[in-house]
Amino acid sequence: MYIKLFLSFAYIGAFTFGGGYAMLPMFQRELVEKNKWLTESEMTDLFSISQCLPGIIAVNTAIFVGHKHKRIPGGIVAALGVITPSLLFITLIAAFLTNFTELPAVQKAFTGLRVCVSVLIINAVFKLRKHALVDLPSILIFIAVFTLAVFTSLHVAVFIAAAGICGVAISMLRRKASVEGDPPETGGDTK
Repeated sequence: MYIKLFLSFAYIGAFTFGGGYAMLPMFQRELVEKNKWLTESEMTDLFSISQCLPGIIAVNTAIFVGHKHKRIPGGIVAALGVITPSLLFITLIAAFLTNFTELPAVQKAFTGLRVCVSVLIINAVFKLRKHALVDLPSILIFIAVFTLAVFTSLHVAVFIAAAGICGVAISMLRRKASVEGDPPETGGDTK
């Protein structure tokens, strides 16, 4: 299992460009569809939590998944798997390719990669939306965060904190309403 954890996360780390959000489709394919280590709902929750924590989203997610299946050693193995390809690529680039970044062909290649990453992120959003937008309050939170993100320069942490607080508040209000709305227990028909 440790080798499979390492190789799965190394594959994600090696073939994903653009950071944590760009890794979402790969995480979904590898962790949910291929290995069945997570459900769609768990993937959405883990990715949300990973965004809220300090550090790299991909590493945070890898640690959670590894820990879920093999406790602390699994978390370490998964984290090493996801960072190893990047460390190797960065070392190679730093050693050999620093002079090539100004070449027009290299710049065009990165332009193409950015477009590809954008499409992959949009695809992942569409796949995960059914587990995130489950009711009217979640849709309203989505619309509010989307609108504010597009039209303001507020920090991402503000959106995450506000959405989390709204989710907790809605949950507490629902719980309170269900407790107050429950009819008292009766022993059956009293006619």
